Amino acid sequence: MSSQRTIRRDSDVPLSNLGQKELLFKFLIIGDYGVGKTAIVRRYTEGKFSSNYKITIGADFAIKTLDWDPHTKINLQLWDIAGHERFGYMTRVYYKYALAAALVFDISRIATFQSVKKWLVDLREKITLPDGSNIPVVLLANKCDIEHSAIPNEQIVKFCKENSIGSWYITSAKENVNIDEAIRYLVENVIKTRVEDQIRDSIKLRDGPVFQEKNTCCKI
Repeated sequence: MSSQRTIRRDSDVPLSNLGQKELLFKFLIIGDYGVGKTAIVRRYTEGKFSSNYKITIGADFAIKTLDWDPHTKINLQLWDIAGHERFGYMTRVYYKYALAAALVFDISRIATFQSVKKWLVDLREKITLPDGSNIPVVLLANKCDIEHSAIPNEQIVKFCKENSIGSWYITSAKENVNIDEAIRYLVENVIKTRVEDQIRDSIKLRDGPVFQEKNTCCKI
């Protein structure tokens, strides 16, 4: 597998007539087949749940617009990556320009939790921030509406700590538990990263000479 990773990008479109800045954020929703990725995307973007979603082939995405603050509008793309695409060539294409990712497993099926590490490794091999650090990732222990939990919370906490995952949530697309909170966590971290990038760029500019000598005459 190639070690080349894609640098994430985003686009800023100033809305001068509204006095707002419009941002485009691409988030990945990844994990094994059947863990509820499509249900999570539909719940968040449409506010609906169905138990009869078709199998995702390749990838699909949905969009939700957030009025983040009086000065910022965010067009959020959630990319639902099919479970069978893991480690495939096409994941590099689907991951391109992503700013963050939600890594999903089924809390009632331990095999889907065991696959999380491989998904995470694949993600981090293929995409990175401009400074070489990892994109923000949140871990979702989905289907908490099912009574049986096969993975103790302590094991999930340990995994997040060992793999530098900033946060995790017990979620249910069916009952709408912690879906909004998890996506908001990613949005906040992407915005924080953008601000830190701007600060670093400002520091780099200040490191250079403030004044530059010029010739007394100009050549045309």
